[in-house]
Amino acid sequence: MKKTFYTLCIAAVFVSCNLDEFPLDKLAPENYFNNEAELETFTNTFYQQNFPEASSIYSESADVIIVTTLQPEVSGTRTVVNEGGGWDTGSWQPLTYINNYLHYSHRCSDTKARERYDGVARFFRAYFYFEKVKRFGDVPWYDRPLKSDDPDLYKARDSRELVMSKILEDIDYAIDKLPQEQNVYSVTQWTALALKSRICLFEGTFRKYHGIAGYEEYLDECIEAAEQFIDESPYQIYKGSQTPYRDLFSSNNAISTEVILARDYEIGLNIIHNANNYTLSNTYGMPGLNKKIVDSYLKTDGSRFTDVPGYATMEFYQEMQDRDPRLTQTVRGPGYTRIGQTDRLSPDFSCSTTGYQLTKWVTDPSQDGYNKSYNDIILFRAAEVYLNFAEAKAERGTLTQTDIDKSIKPIRDRVGMPNLDMEEANDNPDPYLTSDVTGYPHVSGENKGVILEIRRERTIELIAEGHRYYDMVRWKEGKMFEQEFKGMYFTPGMNSDGYRIYDLDGSGDVSALDVCLYTTSSAPKAADHPELAVIKTFLKIGSAFELTGAAGGNIIVHNTETEPREWREDRDYLYPLPLSQIQFAPDKIKQNPNW
Repeated sequence: MKKTFYTLCIAAVFVSCNLDEFPLDKLAPENYFNNEAELETFTNTFYQQNFPEASSIYSESADVIIVTTLQPEVSGTRTVVNEGGGWDTGSWQPLTYINNYLHYSHRCSDTKARERYDGVARFFRAYFYFEKVKRFGDVPWYDRPLKSDDPDLYKARDSRELVMSKILEDIDYAIDKLPQEQNVYSVTQWTALALKSRICLFEGTFRKYHGIAGYEEYLDECIEAAEQFIDESPYQIYKGSQTPYRDLFSSNNAISTEVILARDYEIGLNIIHNANNYTLSNTYGMPGLNKKIVDSYLKTDGSRFTDVPGYATMEFYQEMQDRDPRLTQTVRGPGYTRIGQTDRLSPDFSCSTTGYQLTKWVTDPSQDGYNKSYNDIILFRAAEVYLNFAEAKAERGTLTQTDIDKSIKPIRDRVGMPNLDMEEANDNPDPYLTSDVTGYPHVSGENKGVILEIRRERTIELIAEGHRYYDMVRWKEGKMFEQEFKGMYFTPGMNSDGYRIYDLDGSGDVSALDVCLYTTSSAPKAADHPELAVIKTFLKIGSAFELTGAAGGNIIVHNTETEPREWREDRDYLYPLPLSQIQFAPDKIKQNPNW
């Protein structure tokens, strides 16, 4: 049986609501932390406390995956709350556990064991503070336990500069002290290098695009960490099946070839999640891939799909042909079958806002139904580190074709895609990716073209893995959330009876896999129209979904005229602090700008 993060352990008794007291009927820290086993037991709680749940990863929705309800961050409806908001006592409690551990771990006389698990603790403190800085910017730095009457409980926020320097100290310690042996369920030196590359890429690009000094240092730190990982780690891009990209995420047990760290799920222990049901039911947001992302996938020969005349008005079957294989290993394409089955299935429009129905993270039908999925959820994998390396070097201005060959090429090789040519990309930046509607208009400079291509690669490779929102934040591209979200295209033109059949499977004949759109008050009947006898899916325009035209066009999700969105450049890249926290110490704790 796999090791699980979620075993109840003794560590939980050492933190109570009153920070300077311990429950008298429980073990006290002065009697614990004596040996390696006790250090390991305590630090095991950090995994559950700090890492996101599965649903936070597979249900990621910003401008890539569109669901029925807009996130407040996307709609522009965030408000300043009185309590919570990521700054409440509960959200800081994981740090209390970490600092308590580091305060008492000296009780263990086994120096090697103590340094290893101190490395685990400092890995998680770096992770904890990284998440806080991403959300709030300046935050108070605490590296010791606090008593309930400690004046520092409501001290002023420390500068981003100070907190980030402390984060680097912690992660560097973790890199130095954690073991090198692969362990897909415990942090290692390789996990720490992966986290450092993630942290430093974020901070470096955030500073670069938001006009904050010091971005070069962080990009250099990212490059160094990522390159050490690429050159020295035992990890590589998984290619061990005919559909390797799909299988990496549908595997019940994390594939250790590529996966550095995963969150463990076990049906036998009732440790489960809801990924299958999320994509196969109509009650969890009906996630669908945004049309602009579908269009961004390259053709199999490496050329740009958006350079093809008429690409924007291609119907489903046509647009899915000769594309990067990751497209049809991420959404249902023509000829799609469930894992372990042979029946061909079309996109289910009752479960997908855009018609591009997600299959990433979806397993075999035995895991269908509410909370019946138990495939491991990936937290860190080699492909992300490779992408971090390439992007940091491109933004730093030091990228070479050799760097691309060791980072982007292995990722594309997985699915048989041609390598990225740096010179060609920079000579001819993709207009689709420079557009202020579908791209990233803030990219400039000599490496503009290759930076755009690396962003394309990152978006496609890391869909539904929890990265997109903060990628847009660090790139300063929040205005993109205001753009119209679109889905599948249907050629206009109903017949005289007010309906039209669309050939989703490309058979050339009417089949059960096709869909009938109609504009009449009720669905046309097979008794009146025999060709409809095999059709299973009937969708009324204006009821099932809205199209850009009265009788055809693209599916529109969250029409910007009826659901207006606003992203404020002077405010929305950071979250507000809750009012209650400011009221505790109004002379010290200040609100983020313009909230």
